[in-house]
Amino acid sequence: MQDIARQFLLKFNKFSSDEINLILDNTSIERFRKGQFVVQAGSICKKCYFVLQGCLRQFRIIDGVEKTSDFFLEKEPVVLYSSYMDRKPAESSVQCLEDCILLSGTKEQEITMHKTNPSLEHLIYTLLSDDYKKAESYITLLTCFNPEQRYLALLETRPEILNRVPLVYIASYIGVTPESLSRIRKRIMFHTDKP
Repeated sequence: MQDIARQFLLKFNKFSSDEINLILDNTSIERFRKGQFVVQAGSICKKCYFVLQGCLRQFRIIDGVEKTSDFFLEKEPVVLYSSYMDRKPAESSVQCLEDCILLSGTKEQEITMHKTNPSLEHLIYTLLSDDYKKAESYITLLTCFNPEQRYLALLETRPEILNRVPLVYIASYIGVTPESLSRIRKRIMFHTDKP
């Protein structure tokens, strides 16, 4: 299993072999089955995860309806920051949509790693910055675009999600019903099929 993580970290071309060894010494590799929860709403997110293999979704239940707010694929971090940083109960759940292999670490392991090699702190800032940009893009998507434009933006920016995520969750993510998404997809296909 560590070979999977080592090969994965090597792809970034950012870490020396000593840094990779340090990361592997201070993290664990965990397997989750499709449908399993990595974090459940109401519990504290005690670990930061990184997707080695698989697809996950973040959602919360509002008035009895699941509202999807994010998807996570390979090379992406999975962490509910407000819960992880402040040790507060999570407001969202994270569930595996496929069998997943995740690299995981605790806050304590993170501190130990940074004490041993302070240069690795840039990794956390990079991940935080990337996650912030992703959240900012999603807010813009919901507030500045109509549902069809949201779907087209998803097609353009994260097309791999459409092959791996059930349409009911895609609909929830862009803020429409599955029926509305079906109509949007038919309209788009009709326009692209026209000569």
